[in-house]
Amino acid sequence: MSDTTTFPDTPLRRFDGKRVVITGAGSGIGRATALRFAAEGAAVACLDMRGAEDTAVVVRGAGGQAQAWDCDVADAAMVERTIAEATEFLGGVDVLGNIAGIGRFAWTHEEDPDAFDRIVRVNLHGSFHLARYCLPHMLLGGGGVIVNIASTAGLIGQSWSAAYASSKGAVVMLTKALAYEYRTNNIRVNAIAPGFTNTNIIHSFLEVPEGGNPRDLHKISTPMGSGEPEEVASLIAYVASPDARFMTGAVIPLDGGITC
Repeated sequence: MSDTTTFPDTPLRRFDGKRVVITGAGSGIGRATALRFAAEGAAVACLDMRGAEDTAVVVRGAGGQAQAWDCDVADAAMVERTIAEATEFLGGVDVLGNIAGIGRFAWTHEEDPDAFDRIVRVNLHGSFHLARYCLPHMLLGGGGVIVNIASTAGLIGQSWSAAYASSKGAVVMLTKALAYEYRTNNIRVNAIAPGFTNTNIIHSFLEVPEGGNPRDLHKISTPMGSGEPEEVASLIAYVASPDARFMTGAVIPLDGGITC
């Protein structure tokens, strides 16, 4: 797994003066993304249930601006309070990175309904909650960008993943709906669909359920090998930057060839 504890070395400064909210910022893709935006000059609000402060410390240690909040994105009231505090710190919101997510393997006929609900509430409802409470600030500020994290599981079938695939497929359509709804408000909304990436969540998808065929894992295996969080963060930064100003409603696989 790559090292997301150090500040990225990049000559780009596409986000000087920008205000950025990142969920899932305590580890994996979220952490790498928060560090990438900070390295390009953004002030960053780091949200997660754990680890967000560690990320903020790295940003501040490198001379950047960051503050952390413990936040369960599935809890609408907590998200509303957190965004109110984060926007006071930032002075507004220019970019939202909806990166927090959970998942696991389970046979559908054995799935715990509460576990199914929790996955959907974090992955789908969480993305909605953040958009719901960041959008008013973007509208007041004259525009903004939302980047949602979907998954190849939301684009192609995957065994033992009814909850995860359903939630990520819904994130794809949430992305398209928001992109169209706010097309005249200078607000762009896009999604990235990572494949097998070296993060903590991927360990939830490596153990085949009892009675399952290990060959089914080829559906999430990557022809080019596994990706790294920094590679996803780099694409998120591009999609959120002025370089992608004509892109909205797009769902971009970053999967090393899984969907081919």
